[in-house]
Amino acid sequence: MYLRRRIELYLKRTQTPATTFGREAANDPRFVHDLRNGRELRQKTEKRIHAWLDVREQREAGNA
Repeated sequence: MYLRRRIELYLKRTQTPATTFGREAANDPRFVHDLRNGRELRQKTEKRIHAWLDVREQREAGNA
């Protein structure tokens, strides 16, 4: 559940559309929509999305 919250905060903070996030982070434009509807992630996928967010958040912090 932590990942879903982290994604929602990222979307709000960056004003990124959910489909854009899904396409860039998971190569799946329905990724966020599916998560919101209860999609369960494999551990490998969850780690990959956390890593993607880590990189983006580090870039944001560097530009601030």
